[in-house]
Order: sequence, then structure tokens, then C-alpha cells
Amino acid sequence: MKTLLTTSTVAFALVASTGAYWNSRPYQLTLRRETNTSSCDIVSFGETQLHKSLLPATSGQIIRQHNIVPSTGLLGDEEIIRFLSYNTNELWLRAQFECSNDLSFVGQGGLNGFETQVSFGDQGVLHGILLDVPVPPLEVVSLLQSGPSDNRIDLAFFSDGYTMRERDKFLDDTMRLVTDLSTNQTFASVRPLLNFWAVFSPSRESGVGVNGKAKRTPFGLYRDGTELRGLYANNSDVALMACASLGNKCNYAILLGNDPLYGGLGGEYTTTTASLANGALVLRHEIGHSIIDVGEEYDGGYAYFGVNAVHNLSDVTWTQWLEHKEDDANMFRAERSVMPMQAYPWTLLNTTQPWTISFLSSGNYARHLVKFSLSGLPDRDDLIVLFDKVDLRWAPRKDIGADRWHYDVYEDTSLSAGVHEISFVLKNGALEGSAQLCSVEVLEYGTEAEFNATLGHYSMFPTFSIDNDTSYRPTNDDCLMRSVTKPNFCKVCLEGLWLSLLKRIDLVDNFKIACGRDRRRIFGVDLVPLAEFREPLSPARKATASPGRRTGKSFRSLRT
Repeated sequence: MKTLLTTSTVAFALVASTGAYWNSRPYQLTLRRETNTSSCDIVSFGETQLHKSLLPATSGQIIRQHNIVPSTGLLGDEEIIRFLSYNTNELWLRAQFECSNDLSFVGQGGLNGFETQVSFGDQGVLHGILLDVPVPPLEVVSLLQSGPSDNRIDLAFFSDGYTMRERDKFLDDTMRLVTDLSTNQTFASVRPLLNFWAVFSPSRESGVGVNGKAKRTPFGLYRDGTELRGLYANNSDVALMACASLGNKCNYAILLGNDPLYGGLGGEYTTTTASLANGALVLRHEIGHSIIDVGEEYDGGYAYFGVNAVHNLSDVTWTQWLEHKEDDANMFRAERSVMPMQAYPWTLLNTTQPWTISFLSSGNYARHLVKFSLSGLPDRDDLIVLFDKVDLRWAPRKDIGADRWHYDVYEDTSLSAGVHEISFVLKNGALEGSAQLCSVEVLEYGTEAEFNATLGHYSMFPTFSIDNDTSYRPTNDDCLMRSVTKPNFCKVCLEGLWLSLLKRIDLVDNFKIACGRDRRRIFGVDLVPLAEFREPLSPARKATASPGRRTGKSFRSLRT
């Protein structure tokens, strides 16, 4: 959006407020560190986008960011550490402090056409990638652009398990996911801040690996077993370097596996699949972790942190959305609930022996909810779910097929005090080897006065970790960080999304000065199209929000 200004005072005020084009950019140093030895490798180093938390260049301030690369190997997860500063000497000092090996070197070389020269002095400049890992040929395809990459957050989808013949399928799958993200109510609001790219590299084999064995693909995506759960990258260094090689076109890497069933992970990069039912759901949730920097909201996890979690009722950070008045004694009251049982069996079911679990209820709660997730069970008659020998009359999601899905069975009745039992009875023997119970959980709630489950109600809702420690989240079941099947963030996470994105984006894209015929100076400002400058999503644009091969819309391709 271009705006013309003829008032010099306003124009120069805009110049003073913008950092993207009028201030030098900070440097970013990215390290990969082994958790067992603290030995580091340099991934990349060079100028990066502005970060509004950084003070001016003279301060020597440093921002440290930390992430992980999930692994199933014996060495465990790897750490990715990023430092941002205007001072390269400070970057080097912090790197030496974090790493057990000596990084005070100057190296030169070339890899895949990228300069790999490193020097940490004030005059030192390094651009490109450092790890000695070959990057496969990458075809970069523009999917949805909102502005220049050096002033946007760019999400790049990398293909894995797509052969050369399946290139069009990759573009179709990617555009479907991008359309979901960009038109979803939550991400649609921040779409003017985002760019989306498809990055194709052909695989020698189609699909993703299982039982811990990767296929011959660029990034080697595989499942640790057969369960529809995590999707790991065997060639994680290739993923790191592929993203680094794209520079500003890859703030967040998404490795898309050519598989029709549930799977994915978050961390330094996100993995997901082309599952029609779950691909977009997993992607929204994991991208939420990456961009907002928050932990989980569902029960049974390990990490509960960020804007959507507190561990003490006196530390609540979302009071602006609470309905109670400040002088109300109930303002910081926790909603009353308990989790008497949770398990992640990830077990294949059989017709010989039902899978059964028992748990103890205190009998002091008014209502209860049974939650479970299943895969490989397309029809209702395939399985019976019994609660204290009573059929819960489970029914699968329509057209779910063999994919995983989550089910809730709510009962507005109290559980009696004592032992209760849940059983999963497989009836269709033909499904042995594929029918799987993924997770099961029981939650008990107080009365409506004690536990307000109303949609849109903000309070302090208990969340129970894998060790049964309690933290608190803002809503009951309104947020996709709580329930992967929900389409939207709660207001707390949505605010966190905006704040995280705007830390790296200047609201002024460009600033130009020209002279008018009457000798007055004309100041032109290109603004990020937000608020009243936002472009409406017309029916015609909606029609083209699908893969270009089908609509006639052409893709703009680059090769690196």
C-alpha cells in the first residue's frame, strides 16, 4: 500500500520510526550443538532481519534463541542456538562460551555456489552455509507473497518422498496446506506478514519410511515404528542447510512427507504429511510452537511455557480477558477438574485380548469426559469401546479411513467413588496389524459453577503434565494448542502470534522522496497492508487460492 505525504514533519517522523531500510541490520550466528559433548558446528552467519528487541548497534546487546532437532538416535536431540547482535565480536564471545570446541578460526571454501568465509572481527562478513553437507538441487516456487522477504516471515515447504513424476502432486499438496493456513481464521489475520514458498527436490523413492528406516529421499523422513505419531528427519543436517541456503526465503522450514496419514513434529523445523484429515491440523499446531514459542496445552506433555501457560495463579498473564472484576475474590480462581487417568499405549489391537485399563475416581466431581484417539479403524463395527462394561457407542469420523482421529465422549454424570475400567475390543480380525489405540484419557469436572466450559470463556484451566504436575491455560478447549482438531488459536495465543511476527517486521516496507512541480518534496511510503490497507479477499481471489496448475495461475520459479 503506497501513501503520499507532503508534510515534512510527518515524513521525517516515519523515517525515524522505521528500522528496515534506514538502520543497519543485525547479524545472526546459528550454531548446531551436540547435547552430550557441547561441541558446536557453525550452520550460518550473516546479516538478518531486524529484531525490535535489539537495542542500537552501540549497545553490544545479544538475543539468544534456542531450539531442538528431534531425534530417535542414541545421541539424543541436537540443539540449535541462534545469537542476534549488531556486534560480531560479542557474537563470537557468546559462541565460545556456549561451545566446548574452539571456534576462533577463519575458514574459506565453496559449497553449492555459496561463499563460506567466516571471520568474527568487526570487519568480518560471512554469508551462506558452513556445515560440509551437500544441499540437493532446489526448485523454489512462489505460492503466496505479501511483500519483500527481507521484511516478512517466510515459510518454506520442502518436498520429501515425492519423485520427479510427483512434482505436481507436491505443489498441489503444498498449495492445499497454504490455502488452509492463509484462509484459516487465525492465520488469515496475519497473512499480510507472511510469504509462502514450495521447494521441490525429487526423491528416488516415494513416501516416508517406517520402523526407524528412512527411504532414499532428501531429508529421510521416517516413523520410529508404525504408529501415527512423530515424523523424524534422518538427514537433519540437509534440512538445516537447505533452509539456510534460501536466506530470507526460509524463516521457518516445513518438511512435507508424501504420506496420506497423520504424522509430524515441531522443533527447529516442522514435519508434517499430506494427510487430508490431519496434515493442516498438525501444521497449524507445530507452527504455533515455532512462531509463538509456546509449549503444550494438552495433558500428558513435558513442556508448559510461554504466553499460554502459568504455574502459579498469582502469575496469570491474560487478565485482560478474564470476565471477573479486579476486586472479585474469584478473579484468579482455578476451574475445578482432575485427570484420574491418562495413557499413550500406541498399541496394535487384536481380537484375542481387549486392551483394558483401570483407574480410581474419588467420586467428588459432577461430570466426566473420556478422550481417546485411534487409527486404522474406518468403521463403527470394527471396534467396541466399553466404560465399566457399558458400550460408549463410539463412531468414527466420516471418511477417516485408516488415518488417526481424536474422539470425545462427554457424560453429564458423576463417576462413583472407586475403581473404573475402560476396554477397547477389536471386532474385525482383518484389521489386526493396522488397528491401533493411540491415546486414552479421563477428565472429571466440577459443577457448572465450579468449572465453566462455555466456549469463549477465559479463566485458569488446569493442565496436567506427564508427571501429573499442574499448570494453567486460558481456555477449556478453544485453542488448537490444546486440541489439534480445533481450527483457531485462543486470544492469548493469537496475541502472542502477532507480537512474535511484528518483532521481526517493520510496518514500513519502503520510503521514497520525490520533487513535485511546485517544488515541494513528496514523500512516498509503502506500508505493510494491515488494518484499513488490508486487501479484501474477493471471490475471484478465493477462486485462485488453489494450485496454479489447475486454475491457470502461473508459478514463479527460481533455481538455486
